[in-house]
Amino acid sequence: MSWNDFAKHAKDAADWGAAYHTTLRDRPVRAQTAPGDTARQLDDTPPEDGCDLGAIMADFEKVVMPGITHWQHPRFFAYFSSNAAPASVLAEFLASIIAPQCMLWQTSPAATEMETRMMEWLCHGLGLPDIYQGVIQDSASSATLAAVLTMRERALNFRGNIEGLHGAPQLRIYCSDQVHSSIDRAIWVAGIGSDNLVKIRTTGDLRSMDPLDLETAIAEDKAAGRIPAGIIAATGATGMGACDDLEAVAAIAKEHDLYTHLDAAWAGSAMICPEFRALWTGADQFDSIVFNPHKWLGAQFDCAAHFLRDPDVLRQTLAIRPEYLKTHGTEDVTDYSEWSIPLGRRFRALKLWFLMRHYGMEGLRTRIRNHVKWSQALCERLRAEADFVIVTEPILSLWTFKAAGASDDQTQALVDAINDDGRIYLTQTLVDGQKVIRFTAGQFDCEERDFNTAFDTITELARAM
Repeated sequence: MSWNDFAKHAKDAADWGAAYHTTLRDRPVRAQTAPGDTARQLDDTPPEDGCDLGAIMADFEKVVMPGITHWQHPRFFAYFSSNAAPASVLAEFLASIIAPQCMLWQTSPAATEMETRMMEWLCHGLGLPDIYQGVIQDSASSATLAAVLTMRERALNFRGNIEGLHGAPQLRIYCSDQVHSSIDRAIWVAGIGSDNLVKIRTTGDLRSMDPLDLETAIAEDKAAGRIPAGIIAATGATGMGACDDLEAVAAIAKEHDLYTHLDAAWAGSAMICPEFRALWTGADQFDSIVFNPHKWLGAQFDCAAHFLRDPDVLRQTLAIRPEYLKTHGTEDVTDYSEWSIPLGRRFRALKLWFLMRHYGMEGLRTRIRNHVKWSQALCERLRAEADFVIVTEPILSLWTFKAAGASDDQTQALVDAINDDGRIYLTQTLVDGQKVIRFTAGQFDCEERDFNTAFDTITELARAM
């Protein structure tokens, strides 16, 4: 393909994209295909000869699109949204065209310096103190793994990477029983082992980890000769939005000299609104904080904002400097590959720059406030219906419910019926061992009418069953 042909096809793709987004409400939210439907339409072997892009686009519509779940659909109320605001999409398109590899300052100075400044913008927008420095990771999972590795190395006096873990003391990391599964995976990958992830029971409406139980667990581990290494807290955990008491956790961590990491992957975006910051009071005492602008702020996936009180501890854990990665003569520059697990890095800062400049912080706040308001209003409408029960109260735009008296099987059947219907998309979760239906809002372009459709769909299908 010549670049002249590229220009034509890129314009066609942009037109297709605009039409796709403006007609999303006409499509079922979740893919309606059965397992194997897409694979059966794909050739077993790659083609020997090329073909016209027009034919490929036609097959894209026929083969791919029926099997796509529409994450940008305004009635996507299932998982935390992975957004793609138009301004962010344009930035990602430009980044794809120039295709820089931004591992070092010298491999694209603009990308590095913009990343530094965009993290400063986000830090200011969240109301965090200037002491924090930031790096853009691909996801909160990667930031959490980086934090766990830092906990490990700090507890082992930075000998783990050198000597390995064989024969090393037994390390312990603490978190609540509400944390995301990415914490478990980070423990596996870091070589610490799932038996050494101590999950503390949670209490209260916010399902915070119990400080007394946390203190007891640490004391018991020390008495048994194990080494406490760190604590992972949550603000807005995935299941039902659990929020830990961060001030209490930070105080315990300080007493025992433990490294702290805060997973605010979803709820962190809402902290650009000052009125929601009570949910993470004490966040400014944590060593490491992560949230995903691609979840609720509108940035195109992938984009995780990782803040650090002391980046040197992370660099001491991850940095490796062979001769070919050194930037001679400019030793004071930042090489963000030393702050990340992958060496290769994409130009993720560009979409944040486009996003925050185009919508402004107040425009982004307005969207988040609307999502919270409309979601909580839907919760109250459903609460007023005698045949529904609100199981967990709204935390921002997330809450859970079920049909009154429904068994776990009946609850799952209702979830399946709703998703097969196609008007909205929900998912299930477990709360205190019972299956419930989880509702969360955060798609960038959703409107109040989409929540009205959700009410109609839920009540209609539940009563039909």
